[in-house]
Amino acid sequence: MAKHHLSRSAYDRLKAEFDDLTTRGRIEVANKIETARLMGDLSENGDYHAAKDEQGHMEGRIRHLEHLLDPLNHEIIEQGDPELIGPGSIVTIVYDGDDDDMAERYLIGHPEEKTADLDVMSPQSPLGMALLDKGPGDWVEYDAPHGKLKVKVLEVESA
Repeated sequence: MAKHHLSRSAYDRLKAEFDDLTTRGRIEVANKIETARLMGDLSENGDYHAAKDEQGHMEGRIRHLEHLLDPLNHEIIEQGDPELIGPGSIVTIVYDGDDDDMAERYLIGHPEEKTADLDVMSPQSPLGMALLDKGPGDWVEYDAPHGKLKVKVLEVESA
């Protein structure tokens, strides 16, 4: 199985989330379930069912994080040359035929790297693979579902 490539900051954030969910999160949900149980009949108790649903979602997230954080399943990547695109880079691209003001910015990395500001592009995606080791001014052509597309790299930044 392929390892998940995570930046140091994403690993630290995921580890903190895991620690929080397995301590405070579990206690908080257990308290909600207990409070709802005290309200009486569980078959028609919306608060109880909502708390159990929350518990299920939280336990699923914990299992997912546990898998990602297992040393056998991840590799922490370090930023390489800041002028070239690699995992952890923020890249600004524009599609062939579009004006520069239509440029799009992406963070190259694992989906767990997602931030509020940027969409994440996997380095294993067709465009992600084509962009690796390219720099500002380079043109990249890749196979999209409906044919070949061409993009120009406008800017590369370190995340």
